[in-house]
Amino acid sequence: MSENLTLPAQQGSTDPTPTETLLEVKGLTKHFPIYGGFPIKRKVGAVQAVDGVDLTVGVGESLGLVGESGCGKSTTGRLITRLLAPTAGQITYAGQDITHASRRQLAPVRSEIQMIFQDPYSSLNPRQTVGTIIKSPMEVNGINPEGGREKRVRELLELVGLNPEHYNRFPHEFSGGQRQRIGVARALALNPKLIVADEPVSALDVSIQAQVVNLLQKVQQELGIAFVFIAHDLAIVRHFSQRVAVMYLGKVVEVGDRDSIYNRPRHPYTHALLSAVPEVEISDESESRERIRLAGDVPSPIHPPSGCRFRTRCWKAQDKCATEEPPLVQLSGNRAGHLTACHFPEDPTTEARDEDVVLDPALKALEEDQD
Repeated sequence: MSENLTLPAQQGSTDPTPTETLLEVKGLTKHFPIYGGFPIKRKVGAVQAVDGVDLTVGVGESLGLVGESGCGKSTTGRLITRLLAPTAGQITYAGQDITHASRRQLAPVRSEIQMIFQDPYSSLNPRQTVGTIIKSPMEVNGINPEGGREKRVRELLELVGLNPEHYNRFPHEFSGGQRQRIGVARALALNPKLIVADEPVSALDVSIQAQVVNLLQKVQQELGIAFVFIAHDLAIVRHFSQRVAVMYLGKVVEVGDRDSIYNRPRHPYTHALLSAVPEVEISDESESRERIRLAGDVPSPIHPPSGCRFRTRCWKAQDKCATEEPPLVQLSGNRAGHLTACHFPEDPTTEARDEDVVLDPALKALEEDQD
C-alpha cells in the first residue's frame, strides 16, 4: 500500500471465538496427482497443495488467510467454495456436511457461498454486458427480486460505487478497479452469507487498492457477510480481518485474533512474514525493526520436509522438528483462540533486535561485499 492511502481500522469485535460458527473445516486436504510413464500413464506422485487444514469462520466474521505464494491459500479458498473437490477432510457449512455433496445437494448452498476472483480482467465475460454478468446468478438460481432483476442489478451497481447507467456497458469499457467492483456486485447478487475473496486487490494498481478494500469492508459491516480474505499483503489483512490464519506449504502454522498475530506472534514463520512488511521511518531516530530473510526457497509440495515443514528454513530447528510434526495448539501465555504449531516457539515480541537476522549465507556475503 502506498503511503498516501489510509485504510480505516476494522470495526467490530476482535473476539477470537465467535458465538456462532458458520463454516468449519477439519483436516482439509487436496493432493493433485502427477502422472508419468509411456505408453501407459500411471500416478507417480502428488502435489500436496493443502494438507490437513483446520479453520473456523463465525457468522459475520472476517478471517484473513496469509502466506507466501504457493502455500495453498487459493486452493483452500476453492475447496471451501467447492469449486474443487477435497481429497480428504470435512467441510461443514451452517451445520451441513458439504464435503462430498452432489451438484443437486450443493444447489441451495451455492447461493450462500460466493467468490471474488483475483484477476478482474479474466473473471468477467467480455461478450456480456455488466447487467447480464450480475443478473446471471439470479437467473441460474431462479431468484426474482421485488421490482425485477434489472432494478436489483442497478441497486447493486450503486452499492459498489458504480453508475447504474453502466448497466448496458461491456467490461472492456471499465478500469481494473471498476471491474473488481463489478465482481463484488456479482458476488452480492444472491445475498450470500459467506464470501471468499481470493487476492481481490493484488492485480490492481496501488492507487485504487484501498478503494476496493474499503468497499469490501463497508459491505462486510453493513450486510453482516462473513469473509475469508486471502492475501499476501499483511498490511491489508491487518485492516480488514478480525482473525488471521498463517499458512506455510499447505498447512496452517498459526491462527488467532488480529492483535495477537500482529503484536504477539509465536511461530518463527509468522515473525519472518511480519518483518517483511515495509514501514515508513518518521524520523532519523526511529528504531529499526528486525529483518528476517529466510535461507533458500520454499520446499517442493511434491516432497515436503518430514516433521515440521518449516524446519528447513527455521533458525530454531532441532532434531525433534524433523521427526515430529508440531500440533496446532494454544501455548501458555497466548490469548484464547491463538493457536501455534511449533515445538520451539519464539518469544511473543516484535521488538527490534540488535542485529538483523539473515539466514541466507549468499545474502549475508553479498551485504558484506557491499559494505
